[in-house]
Amino acid sequence: MRILTFQHLSVEHPGTLRDFWRARGWNYQAAELDEGQPIPTLDDFDLLVVMGGPQDVWQEDVYPWLKAEKAAIRRWVLDLGRPYLGICLGHQLLAEALGGRVGSMKKPEVGLTNVEFTSDGLKDPLFSGLGRQMQTFQWHGAEVSELPAGAVTLAKNAACAIQGLRWGKHAYGLQFHVEITPETVAEWEAVPAYKRSLEAALGQKEAAGLTEAVAPRLSAFRSVAHRINDNFLTIIADGFVANSA
Repeated sequence: MRILTFQHLSVEHPGTLRDFWRARGWNYQAAELDEGQPIPTLDDFDLLVVMGGPQDVWQEDVYPWLKAEKAAIRRWVLDLGRPYLGICLGHQLLAEALGGRVGSMKKPEVGLTNVEFTSDGLKDPLFSGLGRQMQTFQWHGAEVSELPAGAVTLAKNAACAIQGLRWGKHAYGLQFHVEITPETVAEWEAVPAYKRSLEAALGQKEAAGLTEAVAPRLSAFRSVAHRINDNFLTIIADGFVANSA
């Protein structure tokens, strides 16, 4: 498996997902787009994973490379038809690139929140074995407000109506962060834009206790990430078998 990741901030990387990939003997190549690294030749890869970041999808005047990134995502999903996983900003970029809409939330969603699976989500193999709802880790101030044509909503909660989506057979977006590590909260708190959204969402007192609140749940989050990763790879493998039959 040849994996390419688009990253928008050095501390927003694939996290625990890297451990699962390495355990299978797979490496990944990261394009740190915010640092000016170019998008490599897409044909050389089997899976595209697009991470989060402090940017918003509509900020093309501030971050001109967003145009090239959206074009690459469109080509990857529509023309090449290859598997895609987007997390947070990567989820929003998938929707935007395929014709959906993304907008600002009235209030950022940060910290520990539950999401429930929709009827489509309950049937989707990505969430096999995870029940009807699950606790998640969130850190976002924008959301997908309108699905692209042909997409379905897989997960939701009161704060954000589209917490997960699928387009086609294996292009997925997750608004929540399954990849977090023990270092995530401290690293993200050090980013000024993230610090502001954290305090706007939780208030200073609760924001100061986020590391302690998350710590006892890290093992469970890792298990969920492992399950979703395995489920996704099964979906990909089934697609390869079907395409080669």
